[in-house]
This record gives sequence, structure tokens and C-alpha cells, in this order.
Amino acid sequence: MLLLGLWGIRRRDAVWRDEAVTYDMAHRSLPDLWATLLHVDVVHGLYYALMHGWFAVYDATLGPALGPAFGDAAGTAIGLRLPSVAAMTAAAAGVALLGRHLAGRRAGLFAGLVFALLPIVQRYAQEGRSYALVCALVVWASYVLVRAAARPRRARWLGYAALMLAACLLHEFASLALPAHGAAVALARLPRRVRRSWAFAAGGVLALLAPLAVFSTRQSDQLSWLTWPDPWQLLTFAGLAAAGCLCARVPVRPRGPIGLRALALPLLLLPTVLLLLLSDIEPTYVDRYVLYYVAGFALAAGAALAGLPRPSGTGGATRARRLRAPVAVVLVAAVLLPVDVHLRSPDSRADDATSVAEAVRQLSAPGDGLLFTPSRRRIWAATRPQDFRGLRDLALEGSPVTSGTLYGTELPGAAIRARMLASRRIVVAADPAGQPLDTNDQERTKRATLRTAFVPCTTRNVRGARVTVYARVGGAGGGGHC
Repeated sequence: MLLLGLWGIRRRDAVWRDEAVTYDMAHRSLPDLWATLLHVDVVHGLYYALMHGWFAVYDATLGPALGPAFGDAAGTAIGLRLPSVAAMTAAAAGVALLGRHLAGRRAGLFAGLVFALLPIVQRYAQEGRSYALVCALVVWASYVLVRAAARPRRARWLGYAALMLAACLLHEFASLALPAHGAAVALARLPRRVRRSWAFAAGGVLALLAPLAVFSTRQSDQLSWLTWPDPWQLLTFAGLAAAGCLCARVPVRPRGPIGLRALALPLLLLPTVLLLLLSDIEPTYVDRYVLYYVAGFALAAGAALAGLPRPSGTGGATRARRLRAPVAVVLVAAVLLPVDVHLRSPDSRADDATSVAEAVRQLSAPGDGLLFTPSRRRIWAATRPQDFRGLRDLALEGSPVTSGTLYGTELPGAAIRARMLASRRIVVAADPAGQPLDTNDQERTKRATLRTAFVPCTTRNVRGARVTVYARVGGAGGGGHC
């Protein structure tokens, strides 16, 4: 997992907009970060605080060494993703230990390998967001749960509660792992005192999470971009769920109070199913919110591979049959190689803030006006502010930091139009053609003024964005001064 996480970690130095938000928030002072979280993104507050501490160390040590060697963009990309690589490596180790404890050493080995080879795991191992860390914490909480069920100790239940609380504070939907753990405890028919200990631990986690959950409901408009679940994400889950259920049919000799199937299947199925049920009330489903469900699949698949017959003897045919499981893992890795290569390219993400910044730098001239449309695309400037120096953000009223927001606040439409008409040239960083258009006053004013008072000079299309230079209409011929 560590090798796969480090392979292509730069992704050609591309940083997509969610990672740019992480970079921006992590580089705000703690008072500024707190002021922002009171208005937006409080659900990621702990993660931003942890990344603030990480970048304080990284920017003073490893970052300055990587910048001259590979470029500033490479240093930014690596700094954003190294914590996720480390977290997913810890998650893979936890899956392997779980598999070994539940079904034996061979099952643990294959479970860890299956987990590391899953494309969705490799994707979020190289993403500057909290999902890899949440996955690692849930996996290790599951391991501590299994150990606590086998040999109950107060320290183990406290450790389980602490790991789950940390996961839930990093992302509230980690709480959906608790029903999966509860199902495992119920299926195992554990003694009453063990069930009661788990209930107290889970109840404590939910009680401590409740204030954050209640406060975050005030910021629920952040999920307004969600509609019905993405079909490809649903197809991925359905495929893994079906394969996991088939793998779970392979007999596994119980090695403790909680059997492998009793933990793997609830962890694989329940979090996603519950999130889909919540989405029927209000759209909330994104597969990364319950990324840890893949650990359930890896456990079931690892046990199935370990359960393949291992005949005794020394003949060539016998040796070949012994290699069936390792060969199967190698073949799956080879089949997935094109997907893995794609995940390490800028095309694997929605957009590329680095390419947007480079296009703006190359097309603009000092004194040009600058517009982001929609306004939330102002985050494209977060990781490379030097590429936007000398340009005047015509719509900006309050910067993201001073306004305590992610993207800053904008002037009323009339003020934006006045600033635009006073500009000779404007560089516009916008969504690509065909995307839904925001209908607020500011965005309508930007589009209408560009259409009636400016002409496009040149356009550069980059991943997930379009950078266009507009010139003010003037002269007898009505042309622009490009």
C-alpha cells in the first residue's frame, strides 16, 4: 500500500478543487480557521486543524527541499497527499491484522493485498482530504472491537470509543460504522456484559458527536450540489457487495467470538445502505463518505482466497495448485493496471487548479481584470496565488480569509458591472461549456456584461475549466482591443 500510494503521488502536479480547499484552510491561522468553521465546513474542522499542524512542519522541512528539486507545484501536491498515503498504509495494515485474527495468517495477507489493490483505495490514498484517515480509524476501531470482544478490558473499550470518536469528528458519516459494529456484536451472540460494554462505548461516541452534528445542520446547504447518487459509484458498490457476499460463502473456521462473516458483511453493506436510505430523504450519498466499507469486502475476499484448496505433495501439478491464490492476485493487479495509471493522471479528477493557474499566468497581462464564474471557482487560485498577482478581482468584496468563507464574498451585480466596464481586458476563469449556470444576480451580471460589452480574444480549455481573455468593445468597427 505504501508503494502504491507513493507511485505517481504528484499526479503531474495537478490539484483539484477539493484539495485546494484543504490547502487554503490548512494555511489559515488558527483564529481565521475557527472563524471560517463557524460559517462553513465545520464537518471537516478537525481535519483542517490536523493539516494545519502538518503543513507547519512540512513547509519548514520537507517542502523547501522538494520545491527546488521538483517545483513548487510538486511540493504542494506531495504535501497534501502524504498524510493520506500514510493513513491508507495504516488501514491496509489494520485490514491484514483483522484478517489474520479472524481467519488466519494467510487470510490476513490476502485481505491486506486485496485492500491495497482496490482502485477506490488507491484513489483516496492520493487525495488531500480526510477520507483515508477516516478509513484507517474505522479499520483500527474494528480491530480493537474484535480484540475487546475476545478479551474484554476497560482500556480496550476506551480505545475503541476513542478511535471511533476521532473518525466521527473527522467526518460525521463515520458514525454509520457503529450500526455495522453493532450487527457484528449481535450476530456473534456475545455475553451480555460485552454487548453492554459496546453499547456504552457507542453511546458515548454518539453523545460526544451530537453537538457537532447539531451545529453542522446549519451548514447543510454545502450539500446542495448533491442530487441522486452517481450511477458509477452505485455500480462499484453493487459489484463489491455481490462479490463480497459470494466470497463470504467460503467456509471459515471461527477463531474468536466475532466471526469473519459477522464483521465483514455488515461493514461491507450497512454503511452504504444506510447512507442511501438517508439520500431518499435528502441527497447525501457519495461513496467516499463511507469509504471504509471496502475493508469489509477485502476481509471477505481475503478469507475466500485463503480458503482455496492447498493440496499436499511435491509434484509439479500440486505446486501449481498451491499458487492459485497468489496468481489470482497478480492477474487482478495486471487487469487493474490501466485503471491505476488513469487514477494517477489529472484526468481522473473533476478539474485541475494548477493548470487553471498556469493558463491565467500565460494569457494575462499586469493590470487585467479577473473574474471567476461561478464565484466558488475562486478556490482555483488558492494553491498558486503568485500566478494571479497583478490582476484585479473585479467581483471580490471580501477575501476568503477576511470574510470567514471558503470563496470570499462578492459585490452586488451593479458594482461588478461598473468595474467590468472600467476594464480594458478581463481574464475569466470559468466552468467548461455545458455546465449548469448559477442564477444569482452576480453571475447573471457577469454573463450579460461579457456578452454585450466585450468580445472574446482567446480561450484555453484545461481539465474541468475554461480560461478566456475578453476585450472591451470599442472603435468604429465594434471590435475589442485584444
